[in-house]
Amino acid sequence: MTVLELEREGDGWRLHLDGNWSLEAMEQIEAQLHALPGGLRGTLICDWSRAEAPGIGPAWVLLMRLAGLGAEPLDVRHTGDPPHFLELLQKLEAAPLAAPASSEAGTGLEHSVSEVGRWAVLQGTEGRAVIGFFGRLVRVFQEAFSRPRALRPSSLARHIYETGITAIPIVSLIAFLISVIVAYLGAQQLNKFGADIFVVDLVTISVLREMGVLLTAIIVAGRSGSAFAAEIGVMQLNEETDALRAMGMNPIELLVVPRLLALVIALPLLTVIADAMGLAGGGLLSLVNLHIPLEQFISRLRESLAPTTFWAGLIKAPVFAILIAMVGTYRGMQVRDSARELGRLTTVAVVQSIFLVILADAIFAVVFVQIDF
Repeated sequence: MTVLELEREGDGWRLHLDGNWSLEAMEQIEAQLHALPGGLRGTLICDWSRAEAPGIGPAWVLLMRLAGLGAEPLDVRHTGDPPHFLELLQKLEAAPLAAPASSEAGTGLEHSVSEVGRWAVLQGTEGRAVIGFFGRLVRVFQEAFSRPRALRPSSLARHIYETGITAIPIVSLIAFLISVIVAYLGAQQLNKFGADIFVVDLVTISVLREMGVLLTAIIVAGRSGSAFAAEIGVMQLNEETDALRAMGMNPIELLVVPRLLALVIALPLLTVIADAMGLAGGGLLSLVNLHIPLEQFISRLRESLAPTTFWAGLIKAPVFAILIAMVGTYRGMQVRDSARELGRLTTVAVVQSIFLVILADAIFAVVFVQIDF
C-alpha cells in the first residue's frame, strides 16, 4: 500500500513516501498526488527512506506534480536514498523549460547578428575555394601551350559526344515545341490587329536572340552539369582522385579541363541546331494555323533579321558552357564522406548553373541594349 504524508517542518515541508512505489501502484500514487494541497512555499523535502521498489513512472509523475504545487517555484530536495534514475528525470524535467528560453534568446539581435556573421564567413570561404579552383584551371591551360597533351584529345572527343551529339534529340524537340507554342500564342494576339505576318518576326527574333541558346543551356545544365557533378563526386567517394594525385597526376587536368572544353565546343553547335529547329517549328505553325506559305515565311524571316540577331544568341553559348561546366565540376570535386552529400551537391550544381545561366543572360540583354547590338 502506498501512503503519502505531507507535514510542516520549520519554514518548509517534508513529504514522506511510504509503501509500494512500483508501476503496479501507479493509479493509487496518482490519486494521492492530486490530493496534495497547492500553494506551498519554501523548501520541500521528499523522504524516500520508506519507499519500496521505486519505479521510473511513479517517480516521473511525482516530479511533474511537485513542479505545480508551489505558488512560486519550490526548492525541492530529495533525501533518504532516492532512486539512482532520479537525477536523470530531473534533467529531463528541466529541458522543456530551458528550450523556450534559448529559442526566445535566439530571436533577439544577438542571434540575428550571429546568423549574418556565420553566413558571411561561409560565403567568404566559398569564394576563396571558387577562386582557387579557377586558378588551378588557368594554370592547366597555361601548361597546355607548352604541352598540348594536357588537353587530353581522346577524353575531349568522348565528352563532346556525350554532352553534344547525344543531346541533339532532346534539344531539337524542346526547341521545336517551344517555338510552336510561342508562334501559336503570338498568332492569337496579333490576329486581333490583323498583323499575322509579324508572327514570323516574333519567332525569328525570340528564337535566335534568346530562346534557342537559353533553352539549350538549361537543358545541358540539367543533363550534363548534373552528370559532371555525379561522375566526379563518385570518384571522390571512391578515392580515385586521391589515387590520381598519388600517381603524380593532376585531377583538374584529367577530369575538369576535358569536360569544360567539350561543353564550350558542344553548346554553340547545339544552339545552332536549336535555332534551326525553332525556326522550323515556327514555320510549320505559320503554315498550318496562319496559312503563310513557306516562301513567304522565309522572305519575311530575311527581312526581320538584323546583322547581329543570330550572333547575339551564339555569343552567349560559350559563356553559358563555361558557367555550367565549372559549377558541375567544382561541386563534384567538393563531394566528401557520403552518398547523401553526393546527391545534395549534384542538386546544388544543377540549381546554381541554371541560376547563373539566367543571370548571365540578363546581363547580356542589358549590355546588348546599351551597345545597340
